[in-house]
Amino acid sequence: MNSRKDQLKAFDRLLTIMDELREQCPWDKKQTMETLRHLTIEETYELGDAILDKDLEEVKKELGDVLLHIIFYSKIGSETKDFDIADVCNGICEKLINRHPHIYGDVDVENEEDVKRNWENLKLKEGKKSVLEGVPRSLPALVKANRIQEKVAGVGFDWEKPEQVWEKLQEELQEFQYEIKVGNQDAMESEFGDVMFSMVNYARFLDINPENALERTNKKFTKRFQYLEEKAKSLNKPLKDMTLAEMDVFWEEAKQLQLPK
Repeated sequence: MNSRKDQLKAFDRLLTIMDELREQCPWDKKQTMETLRHLTIEETYELGDAILDKDLEEVKKELGDVLLHIIFYSKIGSETKDFDIADVCNGICEKLINRHPHIYGDVDVENEEDVKRNWENLKLKEGKKSVLEGVPRSLPALVKANRIQEKVAGVGFDWEKPEQVWEKLQEELQEFQYEIKVGNQDAMESEFGDVMFSMVNYARFLDINPENALERTNKKFTKRFQYLEEKAKSLNKPLKDMTLAEMDVFWEEAKQLQLPK
């Protein structure tokens, strides 16, 4: 591993390159925070994919891309004299120190849950009106549900045992089934949302990240379906011309092969 001196040298090198690109490259000159925003989101998802794939070489590359964006935003901020990378670094340092009084102060904690509760209470003391203010509006709904539940649990609004969450899930499923029988589409959608929210809550109690779990299944399904497509192609038979029973044979083959997820 690199020494702290080498790490700082590499960081300084990146800052220098960013300065040069902003001055000399036509594309980099034109960028604004608004034009970079969607690219940053894309890079973050690519990092997430690499993490789920457990591809550490790719994780390293994607971290570099995300870091570049942080440096880019900070460079733009320095040009408008609003902030620079030092302000960004010092800001997060101060936040970490203030929110870890059990490390930098005289607060005692016994476990991770105590730390989470302190974190949320400290944010309220900093002036936030709601513990849910820190949940980005543009988060995907599944991720947002998980974050909402984590946030409120941090201030004690939570079930005590997983069994209670399971009972709530069963209750929501019954309500969903009732609306299906009634045939009220709007109510069905509402109750389905309640079922999903309860599933996310149950996953949290089992220490399962619902986004990661669903994405693993997405990848698994994709691999198996692509295997099915390859088999159909080898038979010169379009999938649409195959019966479900014929397709199921190859689907079971794919499951037995334990294709990479």
